[in-house]
Amino acid sequence: MLLLPPIAYGRSYFLRPQRTATSRSLFTGIEYQRQARSQPRPVMIHIVKIDLQTAGLRLLVTPQSPQNSRTTSAFIREFKTKLAINASYFSPFYDRTPWDYYPRSGDRTVPNGETISNGDRHTPPLEKWPVLCISQNNTARIIDRGRCPNGTLNAVAGRELLVSNGRTTVGKFADDEQKPYPRVAVGIDRSGTKLWLIVIDGKQPLYSEGVTKVELSQLMAKLGVDTAINLDGGGSTTLVVDTGNGATVLNAPIHAKVPMNERPVANQLGFYLP
Repeated sequence: MLLLPPIAYGRSYFLRPQRTATSRSLFTGIEYQRQARSQPRPVMIHIVKIDLQTAGLRLLVTPQSPQNSRTTSAFIREFKTKLAINASYFSPFYDRTPWDYYPRSGDRTVPNGETISNGDRHTPPLEKWPVLCISQNNTARIIDRGRCPNGTLNAVAGRELLVSNGRTTVGKFADDEQKPYPRVAVGIDRSGTKLWLIVIDGKQPLYSEGVTKVELSQLMAKLGVDTAINLDGGGSTTLVVDTGNGATVLNAPIHAKVPMNERPVANQLGFYLP
């Protein structure tokens, strides 16, 4: 059993995306960009820009179920979305060793903060936890406090604001500002018709060590977002696409200390295309 981590790591090492820059159109209205940076440390950055007004585009937050934990690839296969990321922080959770962790696929978890799927409110708002709210006409809003307005079709909560009115919120973070870490964030423009997904790999020396929350907020502000929130990162960090050949992981998740190993999570934010 003690040999499992090095064997699994060695096998998965060569499955990670190459440390090269690339950009391409995934679908109509959805553009993907991968950046490989070396300073101030090795970092792999994945950026998806989505035009929410693209004809036929729809969003889906994972519907509530008694056994809701699943990987993001499993979410795409089950709900037939074309693109998805992991979304909310959740509980219960622990990750002690590659064989001692919770949840596993099918285990019960609860998303933290307000969650709405197809108009069904799963969990209530948490004080000071901002929420991404998507209306029935695919207009996005980020609510700093309170709950999403009536008519919200899908919503996920983040732990804190990264960008507000186009400016970083550096100095408002209570902890972990200077710790590089895998990160997931979502941002919108002022009109609420453009949405950015940011996925940053981490915990992988010489490949990608992650970014701090300060660096993440600065990155998003430079992209031109008006408002952005921090979603669940760490070993949950996953970006998956289905271009017709099944679910393909675009980043390098590292659940249970094993690269390219996806973590079962409480919910996802997915996108349908016609």
